[in-house]
Amino acid sequence: MPTFELMNLSGSKVADVTLSDYVFGIEPHKQALFDVVNAQRAAMRQGTHDVKNRGEIRGGGRKPWRQKGTGRARQGSIRSPQWRGGGVVFGPTPRSYAVKINQKVRQLALRSALSHHVVLGQFKLVETVAIEDAKTKVFTKFLKDLGVEGKTIVVATTFTEEAVRAARNLPNVAFALAGHVSVYDLLNNRNLIITKDAAEYFEEVLGND
Repeated sequence: MPTFELMNLSGSKVADVTLSDYVFGIEPHKQALFDVVNAQRAAMRQGTHDVKNRGEIRGGGRKPWRQKGTGRARQGSIRSPQWRGGGVVFGPTPRSYAVKINQKVRQLALRSALSHHVVLGQFKLVETVAIEDAKTKVFTKFLKDLGVEGKTIVVATTFTEEAVRAARNLPNVAFALAGHVSVYDLLNNRNLIITKDAAEYFEEVLGND
């Protein structure tokens, strides 16, 4: 089982913690990651795009000219697609982009995303992120003490208002609750800072296949 250094808010080692190899020590499954991220990105689409077909456009109820005798092609409505101002053929209509993903695949992808950060050495285990002073420089120092640079996601079971306020001016820092974090969120950030409580939550939820 992988062993991690448990850090405090000052970046000092508190203890060594052993986490589940089944959750934090697997070889990332690339296909599961692709499928789940693809489904989550599809779910972000509103699907409210819409165009009008010939039946939805006002007017065009009568023939523009008689069927025969004019020398021109027969026409039934000025709202036909070939007319300017007419309807659109096969245009987009409101729809859902949801993609079904099996639960076991979602769990495999989440375990793969967590293990991905471990494999790359971009995984930090901390006691808590309950910063008492809601100042940006305090949170910046916290990241510096941990040796974290670049896009970072902080995962915990709960967050204090002071911690959220301290980091809200940092564009490269995101917060996510352990029960709501997505595979896309984890992979969209270079670094993962996770509290001990959140790690135990993942072990409990993802510990059984």
